[in-house]
Amino acid sequence: MKPSLWQPPVELSVQEAHIMKRIRKAKLFVFLRQHRHEVLDEGFQQELANLYRKTERGRPPVAPAMLALALILQAYTGVSDDEVIEATVMDRRWQLVLDCVDTEEAPISLGTLVAFRKLLIEGQMDRRLIERTIEIANQSQAFGPRPLRAALETVSYHALRRWEVQTGKPPCQPRSRFLH
Repeated sequence: MKPSLWQPPVELSVQEAHIMKRIRKAKLFVFLRQHRHEVLDEGFQQELANLYRKTERGRPPVAPAMLALALILQAYTGVSDDEVIEATVMDRRWQLVLDCVDTEEAPISLGTLVAFRKLLIEGQMDRRLIERTIEIANQSQAFGPRPLRAALETVSYHALRRWEVQTGKPPCQPRSRFLH
């Protein structure tokens, strides 16, 4: 079953505006909430959806765009996979970006997050996600591309290592000098 496109609202709700006013230091959350529709436009979401096999069985997959944002936030904050799941329920900044404010249940599971990261790396879309996020940050001038690149490149390296440990296979060849 192919994942559907994720279409969270572009306009801020009153509640989201209130949350954004309280974010002082972690500006990436604000940037991603304001620009998620650009970073993960319909064309890029289709590319992410193409990572999935076509099947008629099972539940519909979680929208890859939401998972991609969760991985960007994980990279930026440096938290573990388990902490990502916890943050989606406990941290309003994460909820703001992932369009799940005041959720009582995690919108993604640990297994789904790990499986999506594996698909992303195998499909060599991890680099594409990083570059696309940096490109939109640069165009919007809402967030400095250098600190963003440093955070995301570092996490991409760690994601490759996690994949190697989980699968027992070496990751694909590094596609950047930052991934050595």
